[in-house]
Amino acid sequence: MKYAADRPFADPEKAARRLLEIASTVEPVQDGRLHIEKINLPFLREGGSPAEYKAGLDLAIASGWLWLHESGTYVKFTPAGAEPFA
Repeated sequence: MKYAADRPFADPEKAARRLLEIASTVEPVQDGRLHIEKINLPFLREGGSPAEYKAGLDLAIASGWLWLHESGTYVKFTPAGAEPFA
């Protein structure tokens, strides 16, 4: 019998916090814009799945830590999301 390994980002809160950590290392391009691909690729390379990424991003947005542009191409930190990294 095989057992599934624990997923490092199965908890959406852990995924959201890791996304914020990754986003804090990304250089904004203009007006605080962070291109979404500069956040999702490192997350996926660390072992997160697309579903875990989406759950983490949705939680970060719902918690008011990140703001997602309607096009889906970039995010911005909200004041609450940027506070831990100031």
